[in-house]
Amino acid sequence: MRPAARPIRTTVPVHGEESLAAAHRTVDEAGQALGYGLVDQTKLVTAASELVRNIVLYAGSGQMEVEELSRGGQSGLRLTFTDQGPGIPDVGRAMQDGYSTGKGMGLGLPGARRLVHEFSIDSAAGSGTRVTIVLWRR
Repeated sequence: MRPAARPIRTTVPVHGEESLAAAHRTVDEAGQALGYGLVDQTKLVTAASELVRNIVLYAGSGQMEVEELSRGGQSGLRLTFTDQGPGIPDVGRAMQDGYSTGKGMGLGLPGARRLVHEFSIDSAAGSGTRVTIVLWRR
């Protein structure tokens, strides 16, 4: 655990490609503050980048929330990505490798899921999307 300090909690608006750099920097700084190792730091930044990119590509705008967690002596980060875009009509299919509604390779959502300890998605056609990921510090 890191020394007593204000818990990490911040929101990053997502409004286009330039948001990728802001999200990357914010997640990188939060991971460093909690003492993540290089591998976990890379996993977290990669997952966040994929999910911010999805907001930009499919919804146009949204936000990423970064929050420090503590549970049973473990510390971690929870990142929540929210948009008011068109939503995902078939979440189960979207979580399959290779499925994409755009021109991508269909690895974003399932890839992000494999990089973290906890992953949840709430979406439906016409209602926007909310993805929450958690990576606990080892």
